[in-house]
Amino acid sequence: MDLLQEYRRAELFFEAGDPAYAAKLLEPIVAAEPGNTGVRQLLARAYFGAAQLNRAEDQLRAMLVSDPTDHYAHHVLGRTLERLGRPAEALGHLRLAVAMRAEENAEYSAALRRVENRVNG
Repeated sequence: MDLLQEYRRAELFFEAGDPAYAAKLLEPIVAAEPGNTGVRQLLARAYFGAAQLNRAEDQLRAMLVSDPTDHYAHHVLGRTLERLGRPAEALGHLRLAVAMRAEENAEYSAALRRVENRVNG
């Protein structure tokens, strides 16, 4: 299997709106190259887009083990936990993402406000 070619195919399927098939293509690549953060991130996003949220959570947590300062992984993990109905857990990751981001990010801030409102009633 040509991993680069498969990765590019997965990107095409993801961008075309088929995250489930993209995930299927990415799984063996992550198995072959578990330290490749870019591939793991796309797999997490594909799982998120395909509503395979527990799998997305697993990939995002693996990313944060290798790089706890990855603001994007914190953001997507927060969004994943929010969708899983775990807003209190999501809040910490969303706060970290906003705090780590040097410039204002409207998407990060909106997610944080939404979850804060949900947790605080």
